[in-house]
Amino acid sequence: MRLESVAFRYRRSDPWVLKDVTLSLDPGSVTEVTGRNGAGKSTLLRMVAGLRKPRAGVVKDRPARVGYAPERFPVDQPFSVRGYLRHMAAMRRVPADAAGTWAERLGFDHLLDVRLPELSKGSAQKIGLAQALMGDPELLVLDEPFAGLDAATRGALPGLISDLAGDGATVVVSDHQRCIEALPDVDRLRVAEATVTRLPSGAATDWTVLEVEVPEDHADTVETKLRADGYRVRRPKR
Repeated sequence: MRLESVAFRYRRSDPWVLKDVTLSLDPGSVTEVTGRNGAGKSTLLRMVAGLRKPRAGVVKDRPARVGYAPERFPVDQPFSVRGYLRHMAAMRRVPADAAGTWAERLGFDHLLDVRLPELSKGSAQKIGLAQALMGDPELLVLDEPFAGLDAATRGALPGLISDLAGDGATVVVSDHQRCIEALPDVDRLRVAEATVTRLPSGAATDWTVLEVEVPEDHADTVETKLRADGYRVRRPKR
């Protein structure tokens, strides 16, 4: 698929969130979208997925089957996990047992009868991933999919992404957790100042180390903020 001279702002008097964006996303590719918080990454992902229409420009050749997982799964819905996924399966015209298949693969089969508002953030994230994956997407768009996941699921998801791309899907991911960094041949886009720039191969590994000391009871807050701004964080083992 291709974005040609795409631009977006929320209202006519607002500044442009994205402007004059032209890029191609090829079948079988994995593309990571980077940039600071508020730069427009989520807006770009929603336009790629077809959830927002550009104010200018066009999006061409978007695949028919699109899976999208938002950064925060909306749990304020009157469903159990099972009921919600069966509803989504019916909308996607896939077998109802697809819900059980993904529940087992992502490790939340014990939550199928829990109501959505009662889920933890990590469990809700898994439901968001399952509904995005169950339709065998040709285009998969994931907005911070690793945030809040347990270690086992976080470790398994990059391989799943790689397998989908290997089968020909186009995958676009925003990933502050740097979990897909080790995947081979990942394209990288940087969103900054309303523009989107494709980074040259190897550019994402050009980093320097800055040591920062913070009070111990502030460490989690600072780490979360740094990751949200697109930085890598390594905490020493005790």
